Amino acid sequence: MRLSSALLAATVVVLGVDAHPARASFISFPIHRVGPRSDVPPLPPTIVHQQHANRAIRRLEHLSGANTHTPDEVLLDNLQRRAAALPSHIQKRYYHPALDVLLRLPEAGKHTHAVGRTHAKEQEGQTLKAGESDSEEGEDQAIREGVTPARKPTFKNTIGLDIQSSDIGYIGKVQIGTPSRSFNLLMDSGSADLWVGAEGCVPENPWDDQEDCGAHTFLGPKSSSTFNDTKKPWKIQYGTGAVSGTIVTDHIAFAGLRLPKYQFGVAAKESAEFTPDYIPFDGLAGLAKAAISRQGTIPIVEALHRAGLIAEPIVSYHIPRLADAVDGHSDGELTLGALNPARYQRDTLVKVPNVSPIGFWEARLDGVRVGGKNMHWSTRKAIFDSGTTLLIAPPADVTAIHARIPGAYFDPEGLGGWTVPCVPTSNKHRPAMSLVIGGRAFDIDARDIAFLPIDAADPEGDCTSGISAGDVGGEGVWLVGDVFLKNVYMSTNVDDDSISFAKLKK
Repeated sequence: MRLSSALLAATVVVLGVDAHPARASFISFPIHRVGPRSDVPPLPPTIVHQQHANRAIRRLEHLSGANTHTPDEVLLDNLQRRAAALPSHIQKRYYHPALDVLLRLPEAGKHTHAVGRTHAKEQEGQTLKAGESDSEEGEDQAIREGVTPARKPTFKNTIGLDIQSSDIGYIGKVQIGTPSRSFNLLMDSGSADLWVGAEGCVPENPWDDQEDCGAHTFLGPKSSSTFNDTKKPWKIQYGTGAVSGTIVTDHIAFAGLRLPKYQFGVAAKESAEFTPDYIPFDGLAGLAKAAISRQGTIPIVEALHRAGLIAEPIVSYHIPRLADAVDGHSDGELTLGALNPARYQRDTLVKVPNVSPIGFWEARLDGVRVGGKNMHWSTRKAIFDSGTTLLIAPPADVTAIHARIPGAYFDPEGLGGWTVPCVPTSNKHRPAMSLVIGGRAFDIDARDIAFLPIDAADPEGDCTSGISAGDVGGEGVWLVGDVFLKNVYMSTNVDDDSISFAKLKK
């Protein structure tokens, strides 16, 4: 297995979904965050953080239609820097074969083990390499916490969202075939295709360390009597990972809403990001617009609308936060066809046009505030992506943001990125950061900016920042993931090509 693939795949997370009866006008179902299986050794938090940053850089390149791409060597160099900066006692605590390989690579020796701090004011003017970030050790605790299940939704046709470890990805359970079987699909607003692994699926690269596509659920003529293979080829390259196969038709059901002979893809070949046994999903469901479908098929949301099973081609997201779980359960959910009025404050709802010329979900930012102070930025645009954990912005913007976060520092030699206090030192009644959309300010909780503790034994010390640098999307383009989305109710509508945001109900 390629090292970069192995490291990027090591912390892939997913969500499962339990379907519930739904009205014909809309569907809601829980999206579950599912983490690595318990038999997978944890990686140090700094490595995990860099994996997320590298993956976000790749997604930003893809979603923004960038003409240039960050070389694999640069992303691997980011990981090597993090590995080389680990103190010896941390390396021992997080023994992982892939970490050993990283440290033995020829280029690893050029990275210093010295850890130095550069505060934001001192760092202004320096150029950050795309994908740089910060972190160290709290992922161990997060990984071992496993999955936090969702409460049973009270809103009709709603599926809850389980949380995996420290808030990282979301999946739904979908029924496919005859007899009907459940498939765990990663819900992704940054793509438009639905696919599952095919019977007989093999790894994309013959030199990978396994002969098949892992312990997952697969689809084909042996398992489904209504399966039909059109033999039409398709393939897709994600921010990290790729799959290829053929277009097929079969019966599919979302939350009990049945689409007969729905057209989608099966993957005959999968890259190493999808094949390991510990990857908890069987495929992916894209929730972006049909214009970006690599299969040339109709995305599931639009297909449900055309079939009259939902009133509007709407997807609404309530992304949960582990810290808000009550009695061991989250309140996250995903709704198709409507907005759940129990989840948002109606008087805060704003609707803005989607400005993506490609087919993703993108909006203009009217402004940005940090610590209650206006940054006087009115030319930024944000791609909103449920499949991205962090918030990625151009280096100059990231530097300016951290300059206004008390206690933030940049560590160019050690952690290779930004660090913030795990416990905010500023006024707790003042939002750490706000994005102004449609004339309304939407706050980001300081807990979401503090991504992971550098030292799990000191959860009130320093944390890696949930805001990382990357300039591959073009000037003023941000990739906004769960760091922000956990703080709002977001809804996308294909019909009028709009995105709605509202503040969450307390």
